[in-house]
Amino acid sequence: MKKLEAVIRHYKLEDVKTALTGIGVQGMTVSEVRGFGRQRGHKETYRGAEYTVDFMPKVKMEVVVNDNEVDAAINTICEAARTGQIGDGKIFVSSLEQVVRIRTGEMGVEAI
Repeated sequence: MKKLEAVIRHYKLEDVKTALTGIGVQGMTVSEVRGFGRQRGHKETYRGAEYTVDFMPKVKMEVVVNDNEVDAAINTICEAARTGQIGDGKIFVSSLEQVVRIRTGEMGVEAI
């Protein structure tokens, strides 16, 4: 099992969610986060004063998939979240040792 953490633009969330459910991904966790990468934020003007916004608002989506579904999920997220501009986001993939469904006690792939 793998955990995919995708940091994407907030307005792409619905597109990514729809695309992932379309390929059979059954659950996800979404958090509002702030951060920066290569884009290093941007400058804004407020009441005549210019200041730099370092941390851009993003959405972090966490999805757990079986090993044989990883490539399809990554490709789906990339296609749905891509705008072609700096700041489209990143996907982090990590291995999971164990997953347990609290309600039933199911473990492993059955708990996804």
